[in-house]
Amino acid sequence: MNENTQPPLLIIQTGLPPEPVSNRHGTFSCMIREAAGLRAGDIEIVAVHQGAQLRPPSSYRAAIITGSPAMVTDLADWSERTADWIRRAVDLGLPILGICYGHQLLAHALGGRVDFHPRGREVGTQTVELLPAAGDVPLLAGLPSHFPAHLIHQQSVMEVPAGATVLARSDHDAHQIVQYGDGVISSQYHPEFCPDIMGTYLTHFGPRLGEEGFDVQALSTRLRPAPEARELLLRFVRQHAAMREAA
Repeated sequence: MNENTQPPLLIIQTGLPPEPVSNRHGTFSCMIREAAGLRAGDIEIVAVHQGAQLRPPSSYRAAIITGSPAMVTDLADWSERTADWIRRAVDLGLPILGICYGHQLLAHALGGRVDFHPRGREVGTQTVELLPAAGDVPLLAGLPSHFPAHLIHQQSVMEVPAGATVLARSDHDAHQIVQYGDGVISSQYHPEFCPDIMGTYLTHFGPRLGEEGFDVQALSTRLRPAPEARELLLRFVRQHAAMREAA
């Protein structure tokens, strides 16, 4: 069978990085594609935040939902339409990976609660701790119990939906990785980020972060690679979304 007949991996683009970030590193979809080693022919990008329409979930082999500067609690029309699509996709059994906004939108769509974190923003390279339940999840098997990850978010999943399993936490956020059945999983951190991308964010948001009480220089000093965090994305692509070679 020709590989072009295989359903594509869907990337649901829910927003764009700030211009200084996108000018240097590309869109969230570009970052995901580069980090996961995906080819252009492997994927279909649908910019839902710009009004683009998703095809039925059965049209895709798996989906990744990107980050966004938007807030889930704004209940924007495009976001609520995407939440409805997510519910249909989960019912169909489509494998889904949610990242940052995608992590929050999954929880919102499936009955959880998202809101601004009472302790404010989480930003920079921070430590994620796997919980005991992660030991039974192939996408996380063999990872160390604590590993660095890149984060920047103001809202969080404050309450997970019924039936969801929390797999990881950080000192700031109790719900860093959440699983919904075998094929649906999400992370508050950005597995597609590298220290250079995170550093560009810190530079761009530096004045605002300073006003919020962050030591931007200290955050910059603590930047480091996060290969273990990236494994979630890499393994998801290998397990659910990698295109098969032509027969």
